[in-house]
Amino acid sequence: MRMIHTSDWHLGRAFHQVGLHAAQSAFLDSLVEVVRSESVDAVLVSGDVYDRALPAPDTVALLSDAVERLIDAGAAVVLSSGNHDSAIRLGFASRLLERSGLHIRTSLDDVGRPVMVGDVAVHPLPYLEPSLTAGPLGASERTHAGVLRAAMARVRSSLAEGRHERSVVMAHAFVTGGATSESERDIAVGGVAAVPPEVFDGVDYAALGHLHGRQEVAEGQRYSGSPVAMSFSEASHTKGSWLVDLSSDKPVVDFVEAPVERPLALLRGTLDELLTDSQHASAESAWCQVTLTDPVRPLGAMERLRARFPHTLDLRFAPTGEVTTMSAYAGSLTERSDLAVCCDFLGHVRGGHAADDDERALIEEAVEGARLRRAGSDGEVATRSARGSGAA
Repeated sequence: MRMIHTSDWHLGRAFHQVGLHAAQSAFLDSLVEVVRSESVDAVLVSGDVYDRALPAPDTVALLSDAVERLIDAGAAVVLSSGNHDSAIRLGFASRLLERSGLHIRTSLDDVGRPVMVGDVAVHPLPYLEPSLTAGPLGASERTHAGVLRAAMARVRSSLAEGRHERSVVMAHAFVTGGATSESERDIAVGGVAAVPPEVFDGVDYAALGHLHGRQEVAEGQRYSGSPVAMSFSEASHTKGSWLVDLSSDKPVVDFVEAPVERPLALLRGTLDELLTDSQHASAESAWCQVTLTDPVRPLGAMERLRARFPHTLDLRFAPTGEVTTMSAYAGSLTERSDLAVCCDFLGHVRGGHAADDDERALIEEAVEGARLRRAGSDGEVATRSARGSGAA
């Protein structure tokens, strides 16, 4: 049996307010081609199919089209719910859909009921929130490890009753030893998050989901990672899926890279360095996170950066040297003339760029005009008061 292990599609996700629909669609196109070219028997998606419980219509249509094409290419499709999915909505009509080769497992009732792909028993475990599932599962402790141990007890009981050549379990969890990234939602609420690898002992392969970087946490236990990057912390990741062959005594695993719509780049330096240094040429077509180290914040930094790096999405500042602080500026208010205070304020809000001669002259004119208007206003009030007194 040959299967694709993938997870964390997060369909409908945005990356720094840029929609990922096109990138996700390209990945699904490539997945269909891999199923055809590699004669894949099953595609396993270990949770977080959608990015939110209520996906948009175009997101639902994207999944529907992908599943149809994968099944037409010859593979069974097995989906399990993750912590981002709505188990009820994702699992709608699941029993009916099984007849067409789409197996969706989102409920406790399905834990221990395998999906048979040839002589391989695939046990998809939905994301199990400890506070909701510990009691029904009869878990000894209300933690992620506790509920998964109880779920695996059902899996082992099912495997003991059947005569299966190979077995696979799908789980959406944080397994001890896994490396995290910034784009994963914390699942610690409801109990201790970490699950020891030995929880999944007894199966040939554990197809894990939740962590977005591909990795092997124990022998036969792997995360596929997300097929599309969703944070700049994933800039060093190689995205894709695991192609797993269970025909021999031990699983034979190869990594199939996903297409990259646009690479990620992390840039750091002064604005002038970044705009002129030729070593950053490759970042001109990448999504960029830029950290500027200028002692003072440059004027129009984002606009100037985007002139060279048009896909800059995240701008940060880590200034070097001395920088005028708000407290220093505030402390000088009583020690300077009105004109000096206004000029200092302009420099402060512009990151240290002081007013030039023309700006200083304009500010001086405004300050003087304000002084004269204030004087006139004070005089008018006084006159009214005097008139009022006289009338009385």
